[in-house]
Amino acid sequence: MEPVKVGLLGLGTVGGGTVSVLTRNAAEIARRAGRGIEIAHAAAREYKPEGIDGIAQIGRIGDDAFAVVEDPEIQIVIELIGGYSPARELVLKAIENGKHVVTANKALIAKHGNEIFAAAQKQGVMVGFEAAVAGGIPIIKALREGLAANHIEWMAGIINGTGNFILTEMRDKGRDFADVLAEAQALGYAEADPTFDVEGIDAAHKLTILGSLAFGIPLQFDRCFTEGISKIDAQDVAYAAELGYRIKHLGIARRSAGGIELRVHPTLIPERRLIANVDGVMNAVLVKGDAVGPTLYYGAGAGALPTASAVVADVIDVVRALTTDPNNRVPHLAFQPDELADTPVLPIAEVETAYYLRLLALDQPGVMARIASILGDQGISIEAIKQKEPGEGDSHVPLVMLTHGVVEGHMNQAIAQIEALESVIEPVVRIRMETLSG
Repeated sequence: MEPVKVGLLGLGTVGGGTVSVLTRNAAEIARRAGRGIEIAHAAAREYKPEGIDGIAQIGRIGDDAFAVVEDPEIQIVIELIGGYSPARELVLKAIENGKHVVTANKALIAKHGNEIFAAAQKQGVMVGFEAAVAGGIPIIKALREGLAANHIEWMAGIINGTGNFILTEMRDKGRDFADVLAEAQALGYAEADPTFDVEGIDAAHKLTILGSLAFGIPLQFDRCFTEGISKIDAQDVAYAAELGYRIKHLGIARRSAGGIELRVHPTLIPERRLIANVDGVMNAVLVKGDAVGPTLYYGAGAGALPTASAVVADVIDVVRALTTDPNNRVPHLAFQPDELADTPVLPIAEVETAYYLRLLALDQPGVMARIASILGDQGISIEAIKQKEPGEGDSHVPLVMLTHGVVEGHMNQAIAQIEALESVIEPVVRIRMETLSG
C-alpha cells in the first residue's frame, strides 16, 4: 500500500523528536501500522535543522501552518505548536478538511476538546491525544482500552515533572522552594515564567482529560480545583517526613456520592505508597478500578523522545483505523459521545479529606485547648499532634496536627476561627491528605 502522508505543525523539542522516531524506526513502524508513514509537509516559524535527526526525509518545510492543513496530499495532521490559538483554528480546519489529527496539546484538549471531538465525530475523523498527558506513559490508552471493563473509582497522579522535582529536592536536601525553582529553571525543567507548572495549571489541564476518560463526563477544565506548591515550606516537608508522610503535588479524580472530584493540590501521602516514591521529574498515575484493583503507570512525563513515542503511537493507531467504520472506532473520551454523563463536578468546599495543619501560637497555657475546642465544634477530630519546642528566647511554638476526614467547608470555618485567636500569630498552613489505599 502507498505510504500515509503526514503533515507536521511545529519542529521544536517534541516535533524534532517525532521526526527522529518516525525516521529511525520507519521499518518497525511500517510493520506495526501495515504501511509506511512519511512526513510530507511540515511547518515551523523557527527551528534548528542540525539538531533534528531525519529532517532531510521531510518532503517540504515552510512557515505557513495553514498550508499544511489545506494540503490535499496530507491525511494526518500532527499538531505540536501548543497553546490555545492558533492551535484550535488549525485543528478545526484540519478536521473540516477531513484530516485526522494527532496532538500533544493538553491545554487545547482540556479547554476546547468538547468542540474538537464533536467536529471530528461529525466528519468521521480521529483525534489522538495520548501525548497530552504524562508524556511517554500510555495512560490514555490504558483508560480508554485496557481498563474499559472497569468502573473506575479514583485516580491520583504526579503529572507535572517540574513540581515533582522541586518537592523531591526540598525533601532530600532540605532546600527552600525558591532555591530549587531557580535550579529547575537553569536545568530547563521550568520555564522563565513557571506559573503553569508550580501553580498546578498544567496538571489541571491533564487531570481534566483523565477525569473525562475515567468517568465519562464532558471536559470541564473550569471546574477543576487548582492549588500550587509555591507556598510549601521546607519545614512542612520535614514535619511530614517525621510523621511518616511525603508531600506530592497530585491531581486527584474521584467518584463520590455527590458527584465527581477534580482537584490538583499539594497532598500528604504515606511514605510507604509506591507513588510517594516517584521522585525527580518522573510522572506516575495510580488508577483504582473495581475489577482490577489499583494499577500504577510510571515513566517519563516529558522530553523529546518520550513524548514523541506517544505521538507516533497515535499516528500508528490512526493509520490502522483509516479504513474502519468511524462508528466502530474507540471513542475519543472512552465512552460513546451520546453516553457522556451529566454527573456534577463537586466544588472543593464539598470535598472530604483529612488534613495536615501547622500553626504558630504563643507558648502559654490553654492555647491547645481552645484550638481543639474550635475543631471539635466543626466535627473535626485530631489523629495526631506534634508540639515543637520553642527556640531559645522565643515566646511562640509551632503546632502540627493531622486530622481525620472532614468536609472542606467545615475546615475552612475552623481555620478562620483559629486564625482569629490572639494567641495564633501566623496564618494556618493547611495541606490535604490522602491514603491512596484500597
